[in-house]
Amino acid sequence: MKINSICVYCGSSTGRLPDYTSAARKLGEEIGRRGIRLVYGGAGVGLMGEVARAALAAGGQVVGVMPEALFARKLACADGIELRVVKDMHERKATMVELSDGFIALPGGFGTFEEFFEALTWQQLGIHAKPCGLLNIHGYFDELLKFLDYAVAEMFIHKPHYDMILASNEPKELVAKFLDYTPVIMDKAHWVKEMSRR
Repeated sequence: MKINSICVYCGSSTGRLPDYTSAARKLGEEIGRRGIRLVYGGAGVGLMGEVARAALAAGGQVVGVMPEALFARKLACADGIELRVVKDMHERKATMVELSDGFIALPGGFGTFEEFFEALTWQQLGIHAKPCGLLNIHGYFDELLKFLDYAVAEMFIHKPHYDMILASNEPKELVAKFLDYTPVIMDKAHWVKEMSRR
């Protein structure tokens, strides 16, 4: 699968540890260095600003997508990026999915989780076949992955759907996994019918 653009979901905060900032910069640099377009939420603060500035510094193209309400608060990272201002959060998410060939989540909060899981759910449902991955810096997503493994054991998530999540604690390795990704199409309706018979 050809990866021309990667969407990065991440926090508008830098978090507690400097490792998060360092990882965001390394990911942005790797994306820009490889000539892959970065699509992100458009802000100049937190990990969002770090990944965008690093991608730009590495010679990459950066597209920020920001709803009108956040743009009005002057949170945009305007220097060097292509900024698209949209009506609301729903249009923002749809635009980011449309512009991207894959989705990576860095550490973040509610918004990061929600955006990543929507992209992953769409992959599960066959709406798209684009890779979804977690940059698991400092074990940030360890407990989340354990919970998802528990959901598999409780038969609410199908193991092949769980296995769709690409994860690494190294930006270069995660981007390499995206570039080597082969789309997987699974029939969720068939699996639901099989589970209902048990």
